[in-house]
Amino acid sequence: MLRSEGHVRFLAYGLSALAGYIDAVGFTMVGGFFVSFMSGNTTRMAVGVFTHAHDWKVAGSLILAFLVGVICGSLTGRVARNRHRMVLILVAGLLLLAACMSSLLLPAWPVALVMAAAMGAENAFFERDGEVQIGLTYMTGTLVKTGQRITDAIMGARDGAWKPYAALWAALMSGAILGAMAYQHIGKLALWLAVLVLIPAIFAAKRLDREQD
Repeated sequence: MLRSEGHVRFLAYGLSALAGYIDAVGFTMVGGFFVSFMSGNTTRMAVGVFTHAHDWKVAGSLILAFLVGVICGSLTGRVARNRHRMVLILVAGLLLLAACMSSLLLPAWPVALVMAAAMGAENAFFERDGEVQIGLTYMTGTLVKTGQRITDAIMGARDGAWKPYAALWAALMSGAILGAMAYQHIGKLALWLAVLVLIPAIFAAKRLDREQD
């Protein structure tokens, strides 16, 4: 993250904001379950085993859908020539499918599964040599890095290394706020806004593909 160029950071912030947006929409849509934050779903699944069977089934299904999305995104990124664009096209396609399903008044549950798959696939965008370089949908590690770099600053470092990590977390939070607002005002139509946002992101990804050719 610290070695990333400005345009790479811009894409990271934008895609992290998108993840927050989608997670907030999904959280509201299915009543307290996540479509990108699988740690939360894991806790809900574990607690549900001893409390409500419905909870662990819902959480477990979302985790499985997310995992399938990760696999599809990673496969796309590894075999495609223009891997950044193709990963985002996959994400956009899944969100488009979710938006269409929602517009057809299908139940929220299958729509959320497709959204979870899209968020899993998004994490492959910054994958390199089988490892994710920048996490887009999970912020615990980012907050740890923020705290560590703030500690460096307290100890005398003057490179401002904590700022990119803090900005990535802030992007996710900002996206979640926008997602909650959008869902409150336009309901499931909020998914169409996410699809529109991905269109310029796909074109922006061309630069990354050209640099790595």
